[in-house]
Amino acid sequence: MARLFRIRPALSLALLFSALLAPTLPATALTLKPYKDELFAYPAVLSSEKGDLYRVFDYREMRDINQRDEIPEKRVQSQYVSLGVRRVQNDLKLKSDAGDVRHIAVGRTEGASVIVLYLHGQGGSRRQGADDFTFGGNFNRIKNLMADNGGLYLSPDFTDFGDTGAAQVAALIDHYAQQSPAAKIFVACGSMGGHICWKLAERRDTGGRIDGLLLLGSLWDQDFLASPAFRRRVPVFFGQGSKDPVFPIANQEAFFRSILAKAPGYPTRFARFETGTHGTPIRMVDWRETLNWMLSLER
Repeated sequence: MARLFRIRPALSLALLFSALLAPTLPATALTLKPYKDELFAYPAVLSSEKGDLYRVFDYREMRDINQRDEIPEKRVQSQYVSLGVRRVQNDLKLKSDAGDVRHIAVGRTEGASVIVLYLHGQGGSRRQGADDFTFGGNFNRIKNLMADNGGLYLSPDFTDFGDTGAAQVAALIDHYAQQSPAAKIFVACGSMGGHICWKLAERRDTGGRIDGLLLLGSLWDQDFLASPAFRRRVPVFFGQGSKDPVFPIANQEAFFRSILAKAPGYPTRFARFETGTHGTPIRMVDWRETLNWMLSLER
């Protein structure tokens, strides 16, 4: 049986009491409220196909990193972040049959309206997905979006990118799904974390439970086309830099198109950041637009 332990206290009794009293919105009716939309909006669309299914964005390093960050790639300018969200952030440990799962939780750990997980890539940790200042402040944005909308954001550690790591993340999902049975669950995976995303889609338990996948500068897996998640038409978002040296964009675009070929009308979208590299999609993804699209879908 899974058991949860707090690693460091961060939530006052007053904030906890108010969080417990806050209304829980039905996940099916939820639309995330704006949060610094003007700062995090996508740059100009250079081209598109079939409406919003495939878009090419005008990414520019000088503008989107150097002018946005106080210290390029290390500390974003202050207007992009709101640090009050740290008051509802906790470092926790889940005891499970798959092993201990240390994770950072932001927002409501019970009765959440929506749950978003971020799974880091090679060399990362649970702290990457909770860093307020890197990646242009985009992790701070998702933290605030969840806190402001009665949701929960999770950034876990896991042992590896194989079956053990997937089992640990599955245990985390199971625990919080039980605490928030009405919540839709979305999993975002950066880089090598995509291995876990696809494994979750292929598992019977999580493949039948998750409600959306976001692949950010990540990889592809043809086995997804035979997975429980694919059969449920779980929406998939791809964000990729056109100059990604780790996972070539041509391969990811081909996989995206193979989904539509296999199942015309499948709920999937692709954002190509022209001239962007490996970490660009994590910096540039518009969390609110993507999650609201997924929340609006009926399967």
